[in-house]
Amino acid sequence: MTSAADPHPETDLVISRVLAAPRAALWRAWTEPELLRQWWCPRPWTTEVRAFELRPGGAFHTFMQGPEGGTSDNPGFFVEIVPQQRLVFTSMLGGGWRPQSPWLGFTAAITFADEGQGCRYTAQVMHPDKTVRDQHEQMGFFDGWNMAIDQLQALAAGL
Repeated sequence: MTSAADPHPETDLVISRVLAAPRAALWRAWTEPELLRQWWCPRPWTTEVRAFELRPGGAFHTFMQGPEGGTSDNPGFFVEIVPQQRLVFTSMLGGGWRPQSPWLGFTAAITFADEGQGCRYTAQVMHPDKTVRDQHEQMGFFDGWNMAIDQLQALAAGL
């Protein structure tokens, strides 16, 4: 079985960057809902955090809205929490371990590690198959997630 530490090229999308912000501040921006909503999706879209239970099995639900009325409803579930090191969430389960059929199924492992004056931030997004992975990439995964990571870095650098 492939672990989250070993990306699978046919099903995973990965972004790994050194961010100019302390790991503790990045973790705080990820784990405080009021901060999360400020950077979670590329502007000018906005985020509403509808559920945020930071524990394995806890609900994680964001709702994004665009300036022209587009929306993206993303209920999910926290799988693993290792403070200031690793956060794993999925759209495949909802709070209370309830299976669900999301519009875009994936599990994301976010890792944080000190590197130089900053923090190595890695987002590994695992999909159930190549078709879903390709769909996510074609939707603008790299542009969108990198824009959100830029916003995360800017926010965390100021904390």
